[in-house]
Amino acid sequence: MRGYLDRIRLKMRVINALFIRELMARFGHSNLGFLWQVLEPLVLALGVMASWSLIYGERNHGVRVIPLVLTGYTYLTLWRHMTARLSNSFRQASGLLFHRSVKPIDILIARGMLESIGVLMAFFAAYIPLALLGIIDPVDDYLVLLGAWTLICFLTFGVALIITGVTHLSETIERFVQPVMYLILPLTGVFYMVYWLPPAAREVVVLSPLVQACEMYRAGLFGHAMPTFWDPWYILLWGIGANALGWVLVLKAQKHIEME
Repeated sequence: MRGYLDRIRLKMRVINALFIRELMARFGHSNLGFLWQVLEPLVLALGVMASWSLIYGERNHGVRVIPLVLTGYTYLTLWRHMTARLSNSFRQASGLLFHRSVKPIDILIARGMLESIGVLMAFFAAYIPLALLGIIDPVDDYLVLLGAWTLICFLTFGVALIITGVTHLSETIERFVQPVMYLILPLTGVFYMVYWLPPAAREVVVLSPLVQACEMYRAGLFGHAMPTFWDPWYILLWGIGANALGWVLVLKAQKHIEME
């Protein structure tokens, strides 16, 4: 039992070290450092919020535009950044595998943690001043909001593992990843609320765990003020399936990693 706990502690230290290394490699040792991880999605989110406000005004289909964009864009930022960062991990960080304690999955976990924490901090960096100014209503349920974010990160990480595995195994598949990612944007739910849709379309889109995760995320912010459609167990099961498949593909792909 003690040996097992020692291995867990070692693994945690390895992932923590990789997290810090990734942070330093990406943002440097000086200037704003990690703050750039927060500022990048924050600046883009504020720009999109301003644009949508000019186009749609204060509300769109009865929903305040700014919180709608804030939740949708932070979700979309995580989705895009995590899948992009992880898919190139084996090529960019293969040299780290010379260290006996470092495994490919450790690199992926460290990068996934960095994206998850950074984008969540960007959300709150935008939310807090907007809430103080009365532009956004206070969060209705932090447990639902943070629970949704945890499920979003878990599901997105699983999808990123799958993409990482298949793109490393096949350069042909890699060329189709970005087009497919754009094509499935309607199945993320970031640009609309499910209750806006006709009943027939609603029944289709709620089959997507990405849509349900987005709905749960917004439910934590809006509460019962807006009808939402989500089941945390459904999202969790999809996340488990995605991570299980992704783990298998990564284990297969890591056998083909070329050390640099």
